[in-house]
Amino acid sequence: MPTESGSCSTARQAKQKRKSHSLSIRRTNSSEQERTGLPREMLEGQDSKLPSSVRSTLLELFGQIEREFENLYIENLELRREIETLNERLAVEGQAVDGAELSKGQLKTKASHSTSQLSQKLKTTYKASTSKIVSSFKTTTSRAACQLVKEYVGHRDGIWDVSAARTPPVVLGTASADHTALLWSIETGRCLVKYSGHVGSVNSIKFHPSEQLALTASGDQTAHIWSYAVQLPTPQPVADTTQVCGEDEVECSDKDEPDVDADVSSDCPTIRVPLTSLKSHQGVVIAADWLVGGKQVVTASWDRTANLFDVETAELVHALTGHDQELTHCCTHPTQRLVVTSSRDTTFRLWDFRDPSIHSVNVFQGHTDTVTSAVFTVGDNVVSGSDDRTVKVWDLRNMRSPIATIRTDSAINRINVCVSQKIIALPHDNRQVRLFDLSGVRLARLPRSSRQGHRRMVCCSAWSEDHPMCNLFTCGFDRQAIGWNINIPALLQEK
Repeated sequence: MPTESGSCSTARQAKQKRKSHSLSIRRTNSSEQERTGLPREMLEGQDSKLPSSVRSTLLELFGQIEREFENLYIENLELRREIETLNERLAVEGQAVDGAELSKGQLKTKASHSTSQLSQKLKTTYKASTSKIVSSFKTTTSRAACQLVKEYVGHRDGIWDVSAARTPPVVLGTASADHTALLWSIETGRCLVKYSGHVGSVNSIKFHPSEQLALTASGDQTAHIWSYAVQLPTPQPVADTTQVCGEDEVECSDKDEPDVDADVSSDCPTIRVPLTSLKSHQGVVIAADWLVGGKQVVTASWDRTANLFDVETAELVHALTGHDQELTHCCTHPTQRLVVTSSRDTTFRLWDFRDPSIHSVNVFQGHTDTVTSAVFTVGDNVVSGSDDRTVKVWDLRNMRSPIATIRTDSAINRINVCVSQKIIALPHDNRQVRLFDLSGVRLARLPRSSRQGHRRMVCCSAWSEDHPMCNLFTCGFDRQAIGWNINIPALLQEK
């Protein structure tokens, strides 16, 4: 009858010890859960100023945290036991491993390798558990501080751009691939004005800094300036959407897109003829913006040029050349005669028109793919976003390297900066919208679920600091724009 070797006997004893130890841990764990059940019930019964939904969410999160740490603690003990057993087994001289006699040096090497693997497993398990806990807290912050207020549905194709008027009456403007631009009541979501003067996709919309004028850029190789006069309807009570806020990832098809009422814009006035038509480009006009003061506008085109026009005469003042590929965006400084243009050539350029007799240009190189947009912030900073999945913050006085870099998991479209609070809104190809500060710290991700949020690529974001109900707007290729209420003090406090 074969006899059991000493090494096999040692391994079997270690296995039995681990098994009994694991069972004792589980029994202890279950008994602790029974003991902690009473305090939780007592806590639920206590008076609190917190809403019941918030309290239940907090209790659920703390329960998840407790379970995560308990599981991590059990795995940690079991892995440490395995390490000790392995070291004891390999320390026996002359022990056969895989049928071969190993020297002390080989034993030491194998023990070190095995210990390293187990240590790495410990680190990976710890990081995964803590990441889940951190994500839970960020989800709660987003739910509390970022609320969907209103959806603006009426376009028949994707919406490329969204903008809010700077002066009363504060209305929302959207530019769509359906060849129209619509003006909306922010409070009611009702369409107020429809502009149908373009014969191509409307790619951008911007409002005059002081007058009721809108500037639109189109695929028909023109930019139009048109006047509007609106009367805001009486606001209706806003439906409570906080109960469905969340960050659940869902797969949505075209069937999930909002139903478009065929008569959504038929009852509102339609403008068909612009006040001024700006013509000089030989390709799609992808963006346009007003210079400070509103007497000049700049346009960006796929013909690789940007043009500066006089609004009153519609004459071309400057042709801005230098980009090697199609332009993707242009933006003007809010207080100075500065223009920034971005391009598919992976660069963006700063154009200085503060001296009427001469204009200078500076080239920023820092991205590895198309620069989808570049915008000004307060002071001497520019923020650029790219298809290379990064956002970079630059100091105009030092163009050599960015002062902050934000790395994401998806291409970034037209970004926008809340000037007063220095918060960047990043719309992504993957339907997400994230908020960061200028130092690169992530503040929140806008809630998105099967019931709310964008269902396809988010094309643009726009802050509005002049409206009490909504201070951030987003639009996407799901044919809708969304108004959000962002509790900025709460986000900054969490940071």
